[in-house]
Amino acid sequence: MTRPPSLETAALTIAGSDSCGGAGIQADLKTFAACGVFGASVVTAITAQNTEGVRAAELTEPNLVTAQLEMVLRDLPVAAVKTGMLGAPGSIDAIRRVLGAQERAIPLVMDPVMVATSGAALADSETIQSMQALLAAASLVTPNLDEACALTGREVRDAGDMAKAAEALLEQGCAAVLIKGGHLHGPEVTDLLVTRDARRAWRHPRQPGQYHGTGCTLSAAVTAGLALGMDMETSVEAAIAFVQAAMQRGRAARRGPLVLLGHNLPG
Repeated sequence: MTRPPSLETAALTIAGSDSCGGAGIQADLKTFAACGVFGASVVTAITAQNTEGVRAAELTEPNLVTAQLEMVLRDLPVAAVKTGMLGAPGSIDAIRRVLGAQERAIPLVMDPVMVATSGAALADSETIQSMQALLAAASLVTPNLDEACALTGREVRDAGDMAKAAEALLEQGCAAVLIKGGHLHGPEVTDLLVTRDARRAWRHPRQPGQYHGTGCTLSAAVTAGLALGMDMETSVEAAIAFVQAAMQRGRAARRGPLVLLGHNLPG
């Protein structure tokens, strides 16, 4: 899936900025470039963070989110869109309105960033309701276990729960669900893709250590695949392989306990 990026095919990320470059907008743009698509961005939040933690954050005003999105879509050949951290309900509703007003349907990959790796909640009930409304328009939703629980109200503790949560999310209107199983315990990690017609699981050995930006990178790689014309299952399979390779090439941070993914590092 690695090729030189071309302006003929663009992918758009709508997410927050991670000042240490390991996740968010920065990880998405690195992934788009590595996968061969031109990357554009709409910034929904600015954070001051590194691998030790987040010091400060400020949300972008909804009118500025709208303006960024309209300007990008007016000018660039955006073939797929992904969302990450979206911030306040006003911004989420604005994104839904602008994307819904497009003359052509653009594939939307929604990474519902609402629960941090630490378990801290990043979205209140009103924000979750707005995210559920956007979810209904998504081609793919990529929650981790905690996010699947928040979106469905179901406990997700094992592979069976993952499948039930995926079905519940399909009932909310999205076309496909990829539930990431990294938070389950065990020597293997299972990622489960469920569509209205099929179900497929990918299992791979758990890599040691803590990683920063895996969810952002995975959803960005799926988005790049869709922008390049791959079908959903092929895009997901290529994205999982991309993340596994990025984890293997990762480098430990100088101070924090996390490993930054090796998007552009030599193998």
